[in-house]
Amino acid sequence: MTDRELVLGITGGIAAYKSADLCSKLMQAGAKVTVVLTEAAEHFIGRTTFEALTGRPVYRDLFAPQEHHIGEHIGLARRAEVLVVAPASADFLAKAACGLADDLLSTLTLAVTCPVLLAPAMNTEMWNKPAVQRNVKQLQEDGFHFAAPGSGWLSCGQVGAGRMAEAEEIQQQIGALLTADSIPTD
Repeated sequence: MTDRELVLGITGGIAAYKSADLCSKLMQAGAKVTVVLTEAAEHFIGRTTFEALTGRPVYRDLFAPQEHHIGEHIGLARRAEVLVVAPASADFLAKAACGLADDLLSTLTLAVTCPVLLAPAMNTEMWNKPAVQRNVKQLQEDGFHFAAPGSGWLSCGQVGAGRMAEAEEIQQQIGALLTADSIPTD
């Protein structure tokens, strides 16, 4: 992963704390990581954590360009070799499945041409809802990749499906996407 450009999108959910571990592991593997937080994500984890881990600014605002005069969604999309959204909330999955673009991360998701890896995380009842499963199916049909949630203890106090994949698993999937992307196609 040395010098590979990754964009890590983080949505609102308690699993956002696990994204700091993922970010750290990616940096230790030599990747260059840029973080995009949703407004909801900032209720769970702050910019300072990711700025310290990456040595880069954290992006959140669609209409307040920090770096790219053409818009962060275009500049970051052109930079990204893989876009990873971890955790990917039910709200984000619905936005992506419908092509909605009402914040930086959802707009960036529409603008990227690189592989997109989603790591869903949510309560078991939410994960099992037909609407969420329809959105996952639609996203898979649209070419999105998934680090499927596991089963285990959830912050709501229950045990079940919906737990975000572990950082090591997500990192392995990113590596596979980067390897597949670097193989020339005829």
